[in-house]
Amino acid sequence: MEQLWRYQDLLSSTGVEWGLIGPREVDRLWDRHIDNSLAVTEDHECLPEAATVIDVGSGAGLPGIVWAIARPDLRVICLEPLERRTRFLHKAVDDLGLRNVQVERGRAPDSSLTADRVTARAVAHTEVLLPWLAPMVTAGGRMLLLKGQRAAEELVPAQQWLDQSGWQAQIRMVGSPPRTRVVVVQRVDGG
Repeated sequence: MEQLWRYQDLLSSTGVEWGLIGPREVDRLWDRHIDNSLAVTEDHECLPEAATVIDVGSGAGLPGIVWAIARPDLRVICLEPLERRTRFLHKAVDDLGLRNVQVERGRAPDSSLTADRVTARAVAHTEVLLPWLAPMVTAGGRMLLLKGQRAAEELVPAQQWLDQSGWQAQIRMVGSPPRTRVVVVQRVDGG
């Protein structure tokens, strides 16, 4: 918990100064951002033991840094295209002493990285994300999209891609008590 509080302090200070977090978000950092990400770590079907995770469009490290803190068994790769954000991610990793995080500068469509789990939070609509993330998922892996109350609505325009590409999606509420909505996307054949 101490590392999570230190991370929250880093977000509310350097994160705001560097323009990664809006000043109005400071009072909501825990409930709206950190706890939202933390809930997923409680679900071992979403994040199995010792999984490798790519956090696409990691920004200020949500959810990747939170997941790395809460679950040291995970190997987290924060993939972020913007230099200022990657500098912040490196600072967070160094300041928090995280040994299970790798920061990479780049875009998902251009990346050759692969992992058991590929996630994105507040990056793009589901129909845009799916073709970007799918090539990054290893056999038997899954995409985990942290979405809000409109998750089901976002799946409607994505359904054609899912059907044509051999993937299926389900919406799960995770955490105890359930508090975060995750669109879990996996290959239909499980491969």
